[in-house]
Amino acid sequence: MTPSSLIRSCSLRAATTFCLAMATASVAHAGDAASAGFLKMPFGEITVVALSDGSFTLPASKLMIDAHKGEVRDALAKEHLGDDVPTSVNAFLIDTGDKRILIDTGSGVLLGPTLGQVNQHLQAAGYRPDQIDEILITHLHADHVGGLVDRGRMVYPNATVRVDAREKAFWENRGNLDKVDGSVKNTFEAVPMALGPYEAAGHVRTFTAGEHVGPGITAVSEPGHTEGHSGFRVENGGEVLLVWGDVIHLAVAQFPDPKVTIHFDSKPADAVKTREKALSAASASRYRVAGAHIAFPGIGTVGKAASGYTWTPIAP
Repeated sequence: MTPSSLIRSCSLRAATTFCLAMATASVAHAGDAASAGFLKMPFGEITVVALSDGSFTLPASKLMIDAHKGEVRDALAKEHLGDDVPTSVNAFLIDTGDKRILIDTGSGVLLGPTLGQVNQHLQAAGYRPDQIDEILITHLHADHVGGLVDRGRMVYPNATVRVDAREKAFWENRGNLDKVDGSVKNTFEAVPMALGPYEAAGHVRTFTAGEHVGPGITAVSEPGHTEGHSGFRVENGGEVLLVWGDVIHLAVAQFPDPKVTIHFDSKPADAVKTREKALSAASASRYRVAGAHIAFPGIGTVGKAASGYTWTPIAP
């Protein structure tokens, strides 16, 4: 399936599907950093760069699953939000000085015109695609790997793509098609499209949880959203940043109640356990967190509230 045919197939799905949620996207950025599409943050002796891929409109009532009846609706009302919530897609660059490691790549051309901006913003931040040494993938949904390719060619020709071994095996086996929600079945077409050119060049390697995958970077197992969903713990100069992928999709509902899930989750019960564990650890340790779908730049800290958690973004 070509990128254009994949997008056309998305347009035929019900409004509850992942594809349509992305294809009907609308960009909603605020502030200078968001307008530029990147934010550089000193981190110990290295630099972390948040990169915006754009935004999509998340239809909360169709995609979110209450743990208690009406709580998503009430959470949206409390924040004066309608049902269609502008939602960021973020990627992150770790620049150690010696190596440039990109975590996720955004959507590329797969999910509509308001996404696919990671490479553009990478270059605006002062980096060429051929300078990227490694690409760490949190999971293989289209909004995280679509940016690997452009018209069938590698966008990052010198990079080695790293992905969890379980994640890769799951999405490369079409026998698993009935094990996931209809909203993410398009992933089975997106994965070979995104990884194929890199595999042909010998540029794909797998990892396992706990493995050292870069200077000061360790892969962390975060099961539930997908089979091998992974975070990356970055440590430098006594500081810690956890890049946690899709632990949170709708911040206004899932920070107050981590038991709220989304149709994109392959195993919702496991996703809840992962979210509760991640939020508890982040709030206790007060290290910084980077999330793929938290308002750009998606970096902040987690606090403990009476019956849930809070999010405090870093100042742009």
